Amino acid sequence: MRIMMDECGYNWDNAWDLVTRTVAYTNHTVMSEALECWSIDLVKRRLPRNYQIIEEINKRFCKEMHDIGVDGNTVGQMAVVNEGVVKMANLAVVGSHSVNGVSALHSEILKESVFKNFYNVMPDKFKNVTNGIAHRRWLCQSNPELDAFLTELIGDGYVMDASKLKNLEKFKSDKSVLEKLADIKLNNKKKMAQYIKYHNNIIVDPSSIFDVQIKRLHEYKRQHLNALHILTTYQWLKENPNAEFTPKTYIFGAKAAPGYYFAKEIIQFIVNLANTINNDPEVNNKLKVVYLEDYRVTVAEKLIPSAEVSEQISLAGTEASGTSNMKFMINGALTLGTEDGANVEIHEAVGNDNIFIFGMTTPEVRRIKKVGYDPFSYYSNSVMIKKAIDEMINPGFGGVKFNNIAESLSRKDPYMVLADFADYYDTQQYISKAVSYTHLRAHETPEHLVCRLLLEKKKKKKK
Repeated sequence: MRIMMDECGYNWDNAWDLVTRTVAYTNHTVMSEALECWSIDLVKRRLPRNYQIIEEINKRFCKEMHDIGVDGNTVGQMAVVNEGVVKMANLAVVGSHSVNGVSALHSEILKESVFKNFYNVMPDKFKNVTNGIAHRRWLCQSNPELDAFLTELIGDGYVMDASKLKNLEKFKSDKSVLEKLADIKLNNKKKMAQYIKYHNNIIVDPSSIFDVQIKRLHEYKRQHLNALHILTTYQWLKENPNAEFTPKTYIFGAKAAPGYYFAKEIIQFIVNLANTINNDPEVNNKLKVVYLEDYRVTVAEKLIPSAEVSEQISLAGTEASGTSNMKFMINGALTLGTEDGANVEIHEAVGNDNIFIFGMTTPEVRRIKKVGYDPFSYYSNSVMIKKAIDEMINPGFGGVKFNNIAESLSRKDPYMVLADFADYYDTQQYISKAVSYTHLRAHETPEHLVCRLLLEKKKKKKK
């Protein structure tokens, strides 16, 4: 608006028409820190002309809402300027011709809660545009051996048209193709194992299950759920050193925002837990944990082709979309995830046989929060959870007591880790069975095995 009016000479009405027909708003998260609110004093001091325009946009918008009969309280909630702040998300909605979320579930959440008042007044403005990935980067470039094999099977048409990957379905029961895919996966795991040895000085077994969680370090993404499960597994192995156990390597990659202290504590907890496990001769031939340093795209291009389990475990209703879920799936990893973000659409696309879904749904989360969520009841009623959280405090790991994490989980647990823990734990056990060497040697394909185990799980729940 400033450029159109002050530099190009448009009047307000013409400038506003041009701007609103040009600009569209994609919301990428429902997290409050991303729905920015800047103090009026700050904006007025640093951007005085912009603030004049923002104030005028707000005045005209509020008048328009009052004129069509929207009540004063609702108009106040929708206002661009209110309660001493400029609400940037509201400004984005008001100034755009289209507003979209980045997955079907996320777009519904925007309409039902975050921008509910706007949706009630201007429903035609709201759409969904599910995120996507560049398969030429995350398959063709990142996984050249798989790319070459796919080209051998179906030609190179899929490079320009990803929908042609569906032509692979005719090979889903071809034993020689499945064996070749397994060989490619193992080769990628060997390469990643070499990278980890060189950069982290940790020796991992390429024949173990590579279980990977890579994303921003944030409580809602629940890296601490993954870590809590690893801790319970470690405790179980210490008590049952001779038990049958499918070897697993858990790999994390994440960075925390500079001021996000609790996220950094979670990183420290995972690293210290990893050091404890990796240096314990009683378990380190069965269980390893790796926290990759300086996680970045070039590391992801090596890691993603090697993954067998993709952790997409955010609390239902908190993840807008996610894209690592797509990158992992296109490289042959099975998703372990909640019904959140684009996981919902991936689930619909691949079916129950090719994804491990656990945990509460978004309506279930809302219902429990409405009646009052009490994490302490989960802590006090589960021997496994209590033992793990207690060990965070006494004796701790690597000489550090993780009181803040233990306190958060048992007393507040804003992202309901403990509520989803039992189902997550059970699903991890099924994954271990599904890819264990014993079952694979019995000539049961992974697809059939996953399907059978999921059916067993559903029958067990019904009982």
